[in-house]
Amino acid sequence: MPDRGGGPTGPRIRVGRPSRRVRTLLMTLGVLAVLAMAFVMFAGFWTDWLWYRSVAYSSVFTTTLWTKIGLFLVFGLLMAVAIGLNIWLAHRLRPPLSAMSLEQQSLDRYRMSVAPYKKWVLLAVTALVGLISGASASGQWRTWLMYVNGVPFGQKDPQFKLDVSFYAFDLPWYRFMLGFGFAAVVLSLIAAALTHYLYGGLRITSPGARATGAATGHLSVLLGVFVALKAVAYWLDRYGLAVKSSDFKATDNWTGLRYVDANAYLPAKTILFCIAVICALLFFATLWRRTWQLPVIGFGLMVLSAILIGGLYPAIVQKFQVQPNEQAKEAPFIQKNIDATRDAYDIDDAKVDDYAGTSKTDDSSKLRASADAAASYRVMDPNVVSPAFQQLQQKRNYYQFPKTLDVDRYKGEDGKEQDTVVGLRELNLQGLPKRNWINDHFTYTHGYGAIAARGTTTGTNPAGSPDFTESGLPTTGELGKYEQRIYYGEKTEQYSIVGGPQKELDYEEDGEKTTSYKGDSGVSLSNAFNRAAYAVSFSEPQILYSGAIGEGSRVLYNRTPKERVEAVAPWLTIDGDAYPAVVDGRIQWVVDAYTTTNGYPYASRTTLGDTTADSLTTNQRAVVAQQNQVNYIRNSVKATVDAYDGKVKLYEWDTEDPVLKTWRKAFPGTVEPRADIPQELMDHLRYPQDLFKVQRELLTRYHVENPAQFYSGSDAWQVPDDPTNKEPGSVPPYYLSMKMPDQDAQTFSLTTTFTPKGRPNLGAFMAVDADAASKDYGTIRLLRVTSTVKGPGQVQSELNGNDDVAEFVRNLKGTDSDIEYGNLLTVPLDGGFLYIEPVYTRGGTQNYPLLRKVAASYGSKIVFENSLGEALNAVFGVEDSDTTTPPTEPDEPPGDTTEPPATGDAALKKAIADAQKAYTAGETALKEQDWEAYGKAQTDLQEALERAAAAQPEAGGSSGADDADGAKKPEGDDQGS
Repeated sequence: MPDRGGGPTGPRIRVGRPSRRVRTLLMTLGVLAVLAMAFVMFAGFWTDWLWYRSVAYSSVFTTTLWTKIGLFLVFGLLMAVAIGLNIWLAHRLRPPLSAMSLEQQSLDRYRMSVAPYKKWVLLAVTALVGLISGASASGQWRTWLMYVNGVPFGQKDPQFKLDVSFYAFDLPWYRFMLGFGFAAVVLSLIAAALTHYLYGGLRITSPGARATGAATGHLSVLLGVFVALKAVAYWLDRYGLAVKSSDFKATDNWTGLRYVDANAYLPAKTILFCIAVICALLFFATLWRRTWQLPVIGFGLMVLSAILIGGLYPAIVQKFQVQPNEQAKEAPFIQKNIDATRDAYDIDDAKVDDYAGTSKTDDSSKLRASADAAASYRVMDPNVVSPAFQQLQQKRNYYQFPKTLDVDRYKGEDGKEQDTVVGLRELNLQGLPKRNWINDHFTYTHGYGAIAARGTTTGTNPAGSPDFTESGLPTTGELGKYEQRIYYGEKTEQYSIVGGPQKELDYEEDGEKTTSYKGDSGVSLSNAFNRAAYAVSFSEPQILYSGAIGEGSRVLYNRTPKERVEAVAPWLTIDGDAYPAVVDGRIQWVVDAYTTTNGYPYASRTTLGDTTADSLTTNQRAVVAQQNQVNYIRNSVKATVDAYDGKVKLYEWDTEDPVLKTWRKAFPGTVEPRADIPQELMDHLRYPQDLFKVQRELLTRYHVENPAQFYSGSDAWQVPDDPTNKEPGSVPPYYLSMKMPDQDAQTFSLTTTFTPKGRPNLGAFMAVDADAASKDYGTIRLLRVTSTVKGPGQVQSELNGNDDVAEFVRNLKGTDSDIEYGNLLTVPLDGGFLYIEPVYTRGGTQNYPLLRKVAASYGSKIVFENSLGEALNAVFGVEDSDTTTPPTEPDEPPGDTTEPPATGDAALKKAIADAQKAYTAGETALKEQDWEAYGKAQTDLQEALERAAAAQPEAGGSSGADDADGAKKPEGDDQGS
């Protein structure tokens, strides 16, 4: 009977084969899954493109993208071809017959398994290594762009007489190419050896020769190429000595050649180069000799030479030639390092002058008058008074100020420029009355207004508070009319969707005011494709279907100034502190940006994250890239970010910087000329803090230009710890309008102090002209102290032990308040140094700092008074009538009035009743979280307590006056500064 498809027990039943409908459904689902995955990957690319186009820097996106794609394709293809060609060649050179052995019999099974899929295996292997290599190469886009666009520095290194651009731009690319070549050869060697072994060209246990002639020749050529690349590496290592870091007694992070490098390593590398070339030729010769005897001998000789010539010989030179007289041997190389480091960090023109540190005159009245002209003493510390801004000017709980405010210069009502403490009232989503998606991203979208206060005076309501020159909601004051809405800021990290059907809360003052964004920044969400892309990119599906999004809706993101500048100029290193300035009716964030390299020959390296850290950076402000090691830095770009529409502008600042010129060639049109900087913006540009901190750290050693003195370290300095901060950390630099001994007038400056290494006394004082409009901008002045003068830590210790301070602190305990020290300012004055420190109280009836006292120290005298004017009078031993108080200081403390205060029991009872009323109102406002009412209640309470103190017959005595709760109020607590 013919087989009809049935078995012995009946017809066959097909099991497990899905129907056509099921197969179609599965195929459809598979295609949809693939499309969904593709869209997810595409969404990130598409949203990036839309964002760059929205900020008008699409050329940055396309240049970077095409460079990465080009490197990926070229190097991925090169690696794939190298591996594939060698596998193909090894297969082509396989022996026709394999020796009969157990080894070959076991390999036969693998050969038979691979045989049907040889092409696919070859394609898979080459594709995999190509993808990995291409992805690795695409990460070198910066190296490639610097190599092809490199601009000469116009300076040559002292050893090889090559332009610095060779080390900064060319050598990194050569090293990458060399590393890629080594990887390609090693992978090719492994792939070829495995293929030869699989097909019998190489044998381990089989009888006869261990390798066929074809396999021997093939592998020898690959080994020859490897050794040839090693020869190239030896040659490049010669130049690498100029940028090599090493440990050296003279300084940390030493870079460049030393005596042993120039006289041992350099000739050793040259000899090893020659040996490697000969060894490579011996490997190539096996194509004719078919034996590895000579190449193996040559390779062994190269390894032995590397040990003896490259390792042992330099050690002998170091031990027996250098160490017995290291200072003399290393002196020429130390000099090269000093010169290169000072040039690379732009400190070569730093002026170092000896300074006695002690006063030249005994005339107290003259010293007092000189003190008035020496500086505009900033008693409002931007690192302390932020809570006062928050308490008095927050207005609503969904606003916030940065923990560290900024110092800028604005003209007052008299037309004179004055140091001003500035902070923006930014959005704080954590303070929203109700958190939901609409509130977070549609309703509460922006902050409102810039708040400014004089740096040299205090307010009277309450006494010791900031003296606001711009305040309120909306703000009014000396800044004039400007766009107050802040859509882009340091604290604005969430995305917002604006401009559509959903109205935004503008501000609340006599009712809610709403607005709709009119700027042209952000990306349009009017079409469904963009909405879908952002829904995927933000992992927020509501973007796709929310009715709050419609015609005109735009999404704002990447909203911090640092993020925006980093995105449009990924080749810049960004300063950690962007600061706001009101310029031409707009709030502009000013961002300092740096060009850097770690390839400057002989210049010592520094890690930016470590060097720019101080007592404020831990929790209060970011620093530049933490692990970015550099040995060349320039503040080449000043960038601005508009707080309303987010527009980013990059302005050339250092017109001579070759690194900036290189990047401008790579990204043409992205950086505007320095001449295009508006004058009003120029008035607010300043010397950047992070660059200053890098320079001051280098100057602790590199202020010394004599090699012998540098080697001994006898004049090394250190940046002292911040004496006003309990946590460890370097003292931060301070912006201050002051004049140095060689200056005729005050200049907006950035200042710091040094102490001798390992000692607490003052070693030096450093100031840089920080006013960008000044002809001396960037001029670094150093005063080397030639006598024993108290350092900042010693002054702070003396202040803490002062009897007046001790009594002040004891009195504070009765009011449940704490003392807070402000910035300890140091000012050169008549051959000596004047220290000024504001002292704040915090707690009790107010939970924000108020300026209560000012400490001053000059010479051996230290005083602790109610105001700056009184402190200056006391420290110089003059009466009020003997001198004129500074124009920025009121003639009397803010608590004083022209008429005597009311006294007697009736006035006392009235004041106590008012204090109780204000206290109750404050408690009620606190429960209701009505911060405006709470602030007013605290002001009324303070005023009532002052009246109560004045009404008592013993008011003003040392014991203080009882307040409404029976607590003692410290003497001077009713006085401002």
